[in-house]
Amino acid sequence: MSRRQIMSTGGGIGAAALITACGADDTNGDSSPKRGSEKPRSGGTLRVGALGRAGAVTRDPHGVQSNESDYLVISLIYDTLTTPGAGRRNTVARLATDWRADKDLRTWRFTLADGATFHDGTPVTAEDVVWSLRRLRGTPAGASRLPGVKAAGITADGRRTVVLRSDYANAELPLLTRLTTFVLKRDTDAKELAKAPGTGPFRLDWYRAGNARLVRNDDWYGGEVRLDAIEVKIFESPQAMASALLAGQLDLASNAGAVAARTVAGRKDIQVVRRPNDLALPIVMRTADGSPFADPRVRQALRLAVDREAMVKQVLSGYGRVGNDVLGTGDPAYDTGLPQRTRDLDRARQLLKEADFDLSRTYRLHTTEDVAGLAESATLFTTQVREAGVKVEVVKQESAKFWDQTWLKGDLYTTYWGTNDSVVFFASKTMVSESATNEAGWRDAEFDRTYQKAVATADAGARGKVLDRLQRIEYERSGYLLWGMADGIDLAAAPVRDLPELPGYGRVQLERAWLAR
Repeated sequence: MSRRQIMSTGGGIGAAALITACGADDTNGDSSPKRGSEKPRSGGTLRVGALGRAGAVTRDPHGVQSNESDYLVISLIYDTLTTPGAGRRNTVARLATDWRADKDLRTWRFTLADGATFHDGTPVTAEDVVWSLRRLRGTPAGASRLPGVKAAGITADGRRTVVLRSDYANAELPLLTRLTTFVLKRDTDAKELAKAPGTGPFRLDWYRAGNARLVRNDDWYGGEVRLDAIEVKIFESPQAMASALLAGQLDLASNAGAVAARTVAGRKDIQVVRRPNDLALPIVMRTADGSPFADPRVRQALRLAVDREAMVKQVLSGYGRVGNDVLGTGDPAYDTGLPQRTRDLDRARQLLKEADFDLSRTYRLHTTEDVAGLAESATLFTTQVREAGVKVEVVKQESAKFWDQTWLKGDLYTTYWGTNDSVVFFASKTMVSESATNEAGWRDAEFDRTYQKAVATADAGARGKVLDRLQRIEYERSGYLLWGMADGIDLAAAPVRDLPELPGYGRVQLERAWLAR
């Protein structure tokens, strides 16, 4: 399974596309479209710009959606069983209105929304969902999207109940259904995917080479949809997209990035919507024997050598926040009680000396430019750790070469993740010893046991305590140096209201948006 397939589980490619470097300045002048006392209005067409390349267009809801534009269109037409939530609820109802587990936490039953229909008026049944999830499970990324749930473990119990049987106890299984579990009609032919009806808040009117017009689904089971239509226009560069917004050709530039946000700072006719915790930008230090960074004291020293505040200001133009070496910062279970790690060069030098780290060598930090800002973070990292006596040179690689030759193999490299709202997601995907995508090659028996205990614990309070321990181990011993998280940034014309402010998949849920004109 490729990195791109992994990233597609959370629409991560699109979320990752648009961070860029700029000079340090924390005067962002951002604002967010709040409804306040205004009464929502119905009607109008929202013109949305989204990034993508015509050569990478896909219409398959279970395929790899490299284009942000495709992910947006698909997410408005098709529904998943659950979606990300805000505050303390990181999983909320969508096509499934209720879910509950048997005592063993291996069998979960999802009840479908009453009155849910496809766009052609056909009622949604459990068999439709079973067919869709089995189809999803059969894709190359299926095992990653529904880990522990095999096709045979996906069954129907009557017309409205879907049963998922996990290979192991998993109290977090509903969380897995938030991402790309899009539901189609049973037995949809692959040749008909482009026109297949969904159950979402908008119906497809037309689609042309990445551009699309969607019209309101008046029968949507999820409540009132206020916009008459959404028109999606594909752009290959954020600059072109932002220019179209400024020229009045768009109402919303999705994921426009920090540079575009700075460009419009101070303009009263443009809103800057920041979605915190949208993108994690860690540096991976390989922990396996033979790596220069195998000694945990060396990894700790590099974490202490980094000036996180400076990284956020210079790499993210201030549109983000410092990290604390634990992934999943958007998760309600994220442990904010861990001491915030700050720069301590004296302690870093002491740890390097205790570990007998070879300071005469020059180490190589591999990076790629397929996410703007990633290479800039690598360059600043080398400057900062040099003050602790560690010499590092940046090696920039072409994207395909990087993911083929460096990812999962390199001793020191940059990475990024657009799905940043679950501690368990990262533990299962990137840190548990048996994971096929263990980026640092980390093997920690206590971490593995703690993970298994967390997902097998039914009581939320007790599970929270176990998750705290899981994060403490990650904080102290993993192969990650997470210096910062970037905000997702949308630009909107003044009349646009009630845009989503969640990271990841939450960013494309436009059904509550409306126009004050």
